Amino acid sequence: MTSATPVGDAHPYLRAASAGVRHHTRALTSQAATTPAPADRTHLDVLHAHLIALHRLLDQLQAPTRSPHPTAGRHLATARTRLWQSAAAVHDAFHLLPAVHDASADEEECHPERLPEGPPVLTICQRHLAAGHLVRRTTTPTDLNSPVPGHTTACVQ
Repeated sequence: MTSATPVGDAHPYLRAASAGVRHHTRALTSQAATTPAPADRTHLDVLHAHLIALHRLLDQLQAPTRSPHPTAGRHLATARTRLWQSAAAVHDAFHLLPAVHDASADEEECHPERLPEGPPVLTICQRHLAAGHLVRRTTTPTDLNSPVPGHTTACVQ
């Protein structure tokens, strides 16, 4: 049995996740100098998973912050809505990309349709639908369709 990670220990994991994204971005940037490659479904699936995880994190941070610090809570709610909009756009882009089918792969060895979570192409949809239930409970349609929902400038000059 494993114990839950104490809240204070969560920050190193967030820093590690950010470092992983930065490393991947640098790798793509150096690769783009030689042969730029378009986005593929695998990248968009992983990016969608990151966006949904961040959306859930902001959802958990926003609620308890709103009471003692209403303005900060509103900004976190706006960030949460924008993350959902980003995840929805990545999900749409995923489905607009062609499915890559490796003809050289042995069809007898891999049966993704037998995976408990379904074929890999459906995992992004399942994740998106599950997150969508939370979004519909906590966000209004007006907020979701607004290009800049509830945006106010925090910096005063």
